[in-house]
Amino acid sequence: MINKRLLVKNLLAHNDENSFYDKKRFISIGEKEGKAKFLKHVCALANSNPNNNSFIVVGVEDEDNKIVGVDFFDDSKIQNLVNAYLDNPPLISYENIPFPHLPEGKVVGLVTIRSIGKVCALRKNIWKYYGGMVFFREGSISLPKAYGIQLKDINSEAVATIEQHARNNIELTLDGVIDFLNNRHRDLDSHYKVFKEQFVVCWAGNTKTVKDQTYYYRVDIELINEQVKLFYSNLDEVTITFDDDSFTTIEYVQLGLGTKQKYFPLEKVVINFQDNGTYKIESELLFEAPQYDKKTLYHVYNSNNSLLTKVKNNIPLKPREKEDLKHMADTYLICYLNGFEEAKPQMELAKNLTKNKFPKTYGSIKEALRVLRKVKYN
Repeated sequence: MINKRLLVKNLLAHNDENSFYDKKRFISIGEKEGKAKFLKHVCALANSNPNNNSFIVVGVEDEDNKIVGVDFFDDSKIQNLVNAYLDNPPLISYENIPFPHLPEGKVVGLVTIRSIGKVCALRKNIWKYYGGMVFFREGSISLPKAYGIQLKDINSEAVATIEQHARNNIELTLDGVIDFLNNRHRDLDSHYKVFKEQFVVCWAGNTKTVKDQTYYYRVDIELINEQVKLFYSNLDEVTITFDDDSFTTIEYVQLGLGTKQKYFPLEKVVINFQDNGTYKIESELLFEAPQYDKKTLYHVYNSNNSLLTKVKNNIPLKPREKEDLKHMADTYLICYLNGFEEAKPQMELAKNLTKNKFPKTYGSIKEALRVLRKVKYN
C-alpha cells in the first residue's frame, strides 16, 4: 500500500513538473475555464503515460513548492465528469491528503490518472478547446497535437521508483493512528477498526442518538495506511456501520425553508476490503430533492437576492435579516433543485461576498455547492 503523503513529498522532491506530474495552487472545475484546463491536463497526462500512473498535486505554490493546502474536496463523481468530456477517458481519482502543519479543513489534493492504453481526446467543445483535440505533455506544458499521434511509454521506471519509495510500513501506520486519536481529535469521540489484518480506518466526531440511531457530526474519517481523508464536514451528519469486510457511511443533509428543517439522506459510501490487499470504494446517491410551491419559492428567492444586494453594498442588516442570512444557503439550494437555474450563480456570488463578513454563512454555502456537485455528476 502506498502512503499518499509520502507520495506527494516524493513527487515534489523528484523534479519540477514533467510529463507524468503536474502541480496546481488550486483547481476550479465549477467554472467552464477551470473545468476545460483541468480536462486538458488530464488528457495530456494520460496520453503521455499510457502504462503507468500520472499525478496532479493540488495546493502547492508553483514557485517554491510550498505546501499551502486547499479546502477538502468531496467529489466522488469526478470520474463522471471525465467520462462526459473525454473519449477513451482514463481512470481518475481525487484524494484528500492531510499534512500536520496545515490549518483545520485544509488538505493537499492528489489526482491520480491511469490511462486505459488508448489515445484520449476531447469529446466535445468546452471553453476555447474543440471536440476531437488531443493533448500531450512536453516537459511541464500540456500542448495540442494534430499529427504523429502515438502513445509512448517513457516514464514507467521513474514512476515505479517514486511509488516504491512511498510504500507504507508498520511504524508509519501506528504513528498515524496515534496521531489521529491522541492529537488531532483528542476532544472528539474517536475510534479505529482493522480490516483484513492490513487496513486501518479511524473516525472521529461528536455524536447524538435519535430513535436508537447514532449520528456523527464534525466528522473526520481517514484510511490511515494511505494517509487519505475519506470524509470531512463540520455541518452534515453521518451514520457509520461496519463489519469484518466493509465500512459504510450514509451522509445526511439538513434542508428546509426557515426553521422548518428536515434531514435527507444524501449519499451512501461503502469501502469493501479484499483478502488480496486491495479495496474498492462504491458510492450511491440517495438524495431526492424536496419539492415546494413555486409561488413560495419566488418570494424566498427574491428575498435572498435583496439580502445579497445589501451585503454587497455594505448596508447594515436588521436582526431579522441576519437570521435570514443563516438560511441563505439552504433556500438558494432548494430553489435550484426546484428549477431556479439562476440560483447557482447567486450562490457563487454569495460565497465570495460572505467569505470575510459572515464566515458561518460562507461555510454553509460551500457545503450547499458541494451537494450540487454530487447531484450534478451523478
